[in-house]
Amino acid sequence: MEVKDLIADHKSYVQALRREFHQHPELSFEEVETTKWIAKELDEIGIPYTINPDRGLGLVAEIKGEASQADEGKTITLRADIDGLPVKEETGLSYASKEEGKMHACGHDAHMAILLGAARMLWQVRDQIKGRVFLLFQPGEETGHGSNYMMSVGDWYKRTDAIFGGHVWIDLPVGKISVEAGERMAASDIFTITVEGKEGHGSQPQQTVDPIVIASAIVMNLQTIVSRNTNPLDSAVVTIGHIEAGSSWNIIPDKAVLGGTARYFKREQLDRIRGAMERIVTNTAAAFGGRARLDYEARVQPVINDVAMSALATKTVTHVLGKKALSLMTKVTAGEDFSAYMADKPACFAFIGIGNPKLDAVHGHHQADFKVDDSRLAEASAVYAQFAIDWLAS
Repeated sequence: MEVKDLIADHKSYVQALRREFHQHPELSFEEVETTKWIAKELDEIGIPYTINPDRGLGLVAEIKGEASQADEGKTITLRADIDGLPVKEETGLSYASKEEGKMHACGHDAHMAILLGAARMLWQVRDQIKGRVFLLFQPGEETGHGSNYMMSVGDWYKRTDAIFGGHVWIDLPVGKISVEAGERMAASDIFTITVEGKEGHGSQPQQTVDPIVIASAIVMNLQTIVSRNTNPLDSAVVTIGHIEAGSSWNIIPDKAVLGGTARYFKREQLDRIRGAMERIVTNTAAAFGGRARLDYEARVQPVINDVAMSALATKTVTHVLGKKALSLMTKVTAGEDFSAYMADKPACFAFIGIGNPKLDAVHGHHQADFKVDDSRLAEASAVYAQFAIDWLAS
């Protein structure tokens, strides 16, 4: 029996499970009940697992192959993230979130269902598995810290030789999958800039050092990092998304705080962008007679697919779904903490199409009206399962 022959049998299970998860989202690092639910599904299949002992958040399941001695073979990990978002759902769906102010507005409910579907398929064909498959259900992806959190659980990561994951994507038509090599998602760094000036009356600015003016100059000067300090053939973003200063219309405050994010695709850009920001922030403030401090956190690395892994994934998708299912997709500046797993392991991250205008599945991720065409998620389950088999046999 081939994995692709199991798609029809598991289609309704994967779709129904996704809709059940959708009704009960839990926020990052609060996914205790979600973890228990996943464990219950694995119990019904018969797959052993270990729940993260730290607060019961996330778990790692294990399928040992029967095609050879698993302890002598290689090990691959398949990953799904499990957290929802603090978004009030406005889809009007019959299976909309029942948790006030919480929603699976990014598609992690689909990721859980896909991986559990793959678990069922792998369990049915475990006689074809030449090695070991770990199934990783990770909390806290939206914070950027969930991957490192789960890497500290047991020795699964140390024992893993390669890792595969994916994300449903609204801009990709349903039934399409993108697995090409190279840069796929950007680094996602965050920073805070604290500007210190001298407080005074708005009618006597000469007696002050205005942190709002300094902050405004910093915002404008930071734009040169992309326009004048970045190779035009590379991509980078430096965005200020938050400014806070003052409390009255006629008082110049003594402090202003700015917050923002930097995005890029080449790891070596980190030091250059951070260094340029430090120089601009410090010297701009000094030019106005004030002071400023940059606090920079390199939170999430870029997602860069391994060439060999992507080549194998292309063959897997073609075998399971046919060449028509393959799609090339432009890299995106959204971030993904899956990148932490790529630091010293070969890995591949797929984009899974869920867009369908006929179902109003056109709204962006993290939006209150985000919808998923979940009718073909079992196809993704089959790709996950078959890729594990193919990689272990390669």
